Amino acid sequence: MSEPDEFSIIDQLFKPLAGLSREARGLIDDVAVIAGDPICDLVVNTDALVGGVHFFEHDPLDLVARKLMRVNLSDIVAKGARPYGYQLVTAWPRGTTYAEKADFARGLKIDQDRYGLSLFGGDTVSTEGPLVVSMTMFGKAPAGKTLSRLGAKPGDRVLVSGYIGQGYLGLKALQGQLLGLSHEDVNEVISAYHLPEIRTDLIPVLRDHARSAMDISDGLLADADHLARANNLMIRLDLNRVPTSLSARAAIASGISPVALCTGGDDYQILCTASEMGAKALVLAGFYDIGACIGLSDDTPAGAELWSDNRRLDVTKKGFTHPL
Repeated sequence: MSEPDEFSIIDQLFKPLAGLSREARGLIDDVAVIAGDPICDLVVNTDALVGGVHFFEHDPLDLVARKLMRVNLSDIVAKGARPYGYQLVTAWPRGTTYAEKADFARGLKIDQDRYGLSLFGGDTVSTEGPLVVSMTMFGKAPAGKTLSRLGAKPGDRVLVSGYIGQGYLGLKALQGQLLGLSHEDVNEVISAYHLPEIRTDLIPVLRDHARSAMDISDGLLADADHLARANNLMIRLDLNRVPTSLSARAAIASGISPVALCTGGDDYQILCTASEMGAKALVLAGFYDIGACIGLSDDTPAGAELWSDNRRLDVTKKGFTHPL
């Protein structure tokens, strides 16, 4: 019998701890929502990065800090909330120098200034293991307006906020597996892996027009599958409509599977659903319409499928999961 993956662990061990609390949302979302005052809700999420798992142990620590911040920002922004502060936990491997820690702090400073954030507090400890860093991000949304994975309906359009596959290709490049790409293309995808672009500019239009939303971290197909199952419907994605960069197209031409771009993860784009009218507004703002929500039938089970040229593609692994 195989060990349960991270989603089974959450369902079996941690969902019961959340109970019926409104704030936890049954652990179905990536954030908690806490009523702050009559005009706004407090939106909170936590994500961690582990050396050797989420980043290479030789990666520059200023980039690790900035990626940590952006990974957490991604969840907040995908709920239509404005980020405003964070708490930080660092577990430093013994022997980490002051200069290395200063590089990490310098990276935090760059991005907290960029996104208008402040450090609220946290903890720092030492460890015999790899570097582990964790951040809790706080955001605010108008009371009752925080988006959720729930809310999608049959007939909704499915949209993403930007290019898919950049982070995956960056990882492959760092592993020396993109030998067919130009120097410029390699640098572009590596930069996307280290520093995903977080679309804070899309917060207002997302909140006004999306019915459900989440960020894409485990892979487009995997996260669409989570969204579909949360809403008990089918999401059908059109591979030919998934947005890709010129660098990604060069990678496809050199032999990378376009399906791999949809399952690789590390995109940190926004995935959302909207009515036909809402989708038009989102497309005008820069989103890409890539699929549809479909009601269930005997031939249409809950989940997400990838289609190309009117044919369903057989995808064995939809995305990344931690084998816990």
